[in-house]
Amino acid sequence: MFVYEKKLQYPVKIKNSNPKLAAVIISQYGGPDGELGASLRYLSQRYSMPYAELKGLLTDIGTEELGHLEMVGTIVHQLTRNLSEEQIRTAGFDTYFVDHTVGVYPQFASGYPWSASTMQVTGDVIGDLTEDLAAEQKARVTYDNILRLSDDPDVNDAIKFLRAREIVHFQRFGEGLRLAKDKMDEKNVYYVNPAFDR
Repeated sequence: MFVYEKKLQYPVKIKNSNPKLAAVIISQYGGPDGELGASLRYLSQRYSMPYAELKGLLTDIGTEELGHLEMVGTIVHQLTRNLSEEQIRTAGFDTYFVDHTVGVYPQFASGYPWSASTMQVTGDVIGDLTEDLAAEQKARVTYDNILRLSDDPDVNDAIKFLRAREIVHFQRFGEGLRLAKDKMDEKNVYYVNPAFDR
């Protein structure tokens, strides 16, 4: 069960509209390495995780990713909430605007809609935790790329917080992978199918 606290994990207070920046940041909402996929990946993987400590880790990080999804959505909303028609046209935001007005829609920066095909849940301890390490690293790279494109200090402040959390999650999943290997037979990293033990 989740308890919803009506505040963001980190404050988002963006003063200036910037639809061009919103159009790239949306990728961390519903893009290939974004917060929507991360939260669903971890919260889905926890069901088949055989170790209580790692089930707890997936639940904790998956829940935090839902909070990050809310933060990214807030950033996109604040960057687009007061747009003029001129800004929509000149920033190249017109194609997004036609489909979604200024609603926050889960999609890649390229415009492709979010899809569950961007995430994996295998039910294999090593496979899932390795996937999680890669997911956190890719999310960090995406935040790095956003920081390269943004000159808005209000945006950068929130993005730097989110980037730092990706690094922490990467470290925690690394610890989780080591814990899993300690608990498993080192010669048999195929948790479900011992026939591969050769």
